[in-house]
Amino acid sequence: MPMRDHFRQPLDTITSWESLHQAWPTVMVMHLNRLLPARFRAEPGIHQGASFEIDVSTYDIADEPTRPSPEIGPGESEAGGVALVTKPRVWAPPRPTFEVATDLPDQDEFAVLVYDQRRQRRLVAAVELVSPANKDRPENRHLFAARCAALLQKRVSIAIVDLVTTRHFNLYDELLAMLDKSDPAFSSEPPATYAAACRWTHPGTPEGPTGWRLQAWNHTLALGQPLPELPLWLTDDFAVPLELESSYEETCRILRLA
Repeated sequence: MPMRDHFRQPLDTITSWESLHQAWPTVMVMHLNRLLPARFRAEPGIHQGASFEIDVSTYDIADEPTRPSPEIGPGESEAGGVALVTKPRVWAPPRPTFEVATDLPDQDEFAVLVYDQRRQRRLVAAVELVSPANKDRPENRHLFAARCAALLQKRVSIAIVDLVTTRHFNLYDELLAMLDKSDPAFSSEPPATYAAACRWTHPGTPEGPTGWRLQAWNHTLALGQPLPELPLWLTDDFAVPLELESSYEETCRILRLA
């Protein structure tokens, strides 16, 4: 079945676009985990509003500085002698050098994340579903493009899927502009709905080009047309198909939008 408009009547009176964006990543995960080799695992990653996720390194308790046991009294040391009690320093921070009233921009993230279990759950691929909030303000568009650029720099392949018909911006084009590149397919204004896969790779083969290369697979999406299949790269020489049409149709059937 063809791509539908989830942001205008009649569909937006039947169900919200959020229901599609929240359900579709889970269905994608189900499809991908049937294709992925055992060492890889796909998981949904959904954050809506002013929340965001930070990768934190493993915290090793051995690196924690030694502290006195809670059983030791205030005038004793661990060796049994008398400990010197010093008065804590009273310190007040200075006034801020800059202060202004502002709101943090809302950051939606509807994504599928693929990890390599052999490499300590290293993130190797991500599928990003664009929401209206990702496109509504210049700062939000910049933050979305910056997040994708940071993933590419870490050798994470990405796919951007944008079904938002009510905001005419192309975040794949903004990502390329951030990298000082442009897609020759955009001879005129970039389309508002699209799907694109990107990866940053270093072929390094005697037969091929040398140096780092940005590769992209870009498709324009149109209402009434089926969704494309994108390559999702898990290693430099291995990719699986991201079958957008089949997972989209299954999600629409689950939501009774078929």
